[in-house]
Formats: sequence, structure tokens, C-alpha cells
Amino acid sequence: MPTAHEVLTTTRAVRRRLDFQRPVSRDLLLECLQVAVQAPTGSNRQEWQFVFVQDPDRKRAVAEHYGRAWDAYAAQPRPVYPEGDVRRDHQPAVVSSARYLRERMHEAPWLMIPCIQGRVRQGAGTAEQAGLWGSIVPAFWSFLLAARARGLGTAYTTLHLVYEREVADVLGIPYDRYTQAGLTPIAYYSGDGFRPAARLPLESVAHWNGW
Repeated sequence: MPTAHEVLTTTRAVRRRLDFQRPVSRDLLLECLQVAVQAPTGSNRQEWQFVFVQDPDRKRAVAEHYGRAWDAYAAQPRPVYPEGDVRRDHQPAVVSSARYLRERMHEAPWLMIPCIQGRVRQGAGTAEQAGLWGSIVPAFWSFLLAARARGLGTAYTTLHLVYEREVADVLGIPYDRYTQAGLTPIAYYSGDGFRPAARLPLESVAHWNGW
């Protein structure tokens, strides 16, 4: 099992290197979920639910909604980064791998959607929004970290939320009572190792005693 530092610095969005042929057991998913539900949640309410999808027809239906949203997103102008910015160097590879996942997401052994009880009311302030997301995003990320530690590849995505209600209908999620917070494919990682990614220098993002 890798160290916590290794897991935290090498958990990447895996798209091209998902092994679509190798089955992933429910026991392994539950092992990851056991880690996830140790995450913090507002007032210890633990109002999360996790929907694992293995059925081929339902996976394809979810992937189709994701694909529609991805196509619309991909058609928008892309960010323009200055020369020498690490994001500029990696942008073509990111776009290519994202397109690959859009085309093949339904082939992953499992899809998983984390949900949280409640919905952010229209016009809600920042604190209210943060309270809802803050009670599910840490658990979702913990699941992805636990999966990485066990040789699984995942990719934290949110585009299907454009069609959240339609996906709720496909999976029987009570839309009025539960908010979907994301989506990930789950498969064994077929690459030769997880590595840290290039990131912006710390001096460009750190602020001390003020902005």
C-alpha cells in the first residue's frame, strides 16, 4: 500500500489508462467506501449516498448524458495560457484524454455517483452552498484516493450534472431530495505507475496575511 504522501501527490484523473476488461469486485468498492465515509461532514449528519452502476444499459444512458454535456463544453473556446505556463503545455493531452473518456466511459466496469441529501435553494448564499458541497466532496475525494491506493483509476467529473434530473430518472435517484455531486468511472489502472503532475509554482498561488 502506498504512503499517504504518495497517494495525495499522485492521484490523477485517469482516462486513457482504464482497464475496461478487468472486473472490479464489489468488495473492493466497499473497501474504498469504508475509507470515504470517514470524511468530515457538516454536523456529522452523514447524509451521503453513493450510487454504483454496473448495468450496461444504465451505464450507457449515464454516459450518453455525460457525452452531450461534454460535446457542448468542448465546443466552447478553450482557455489561453501564456508561453511557459505548465497548463499550456499539457492542454492538448488533457483535451485528447477527455475526448477518449467521453467516447468510452460506458465501458468502465463501474460508474459511481456520490449524492448528498438536500438541494441548494435558488439564490442561496455562499455559506449555504459551501455547507452542502462540503458534506459530500471530501467523501468523494477520499473514495478516489482510496481507489488510487488499491490500483484503481478514477476521474472526478461533473459535466453530467447538466442533465442531473435525467440521470436521476435513469438511476431512480430521488431528485427532489438528493443532489448529485459528481461522477467517476472506476477501473483498474493499466499504466506503469502513478506520478505527480506539473503544477503552477507556489509563489503564484500562496498569499500571506492577505491577498
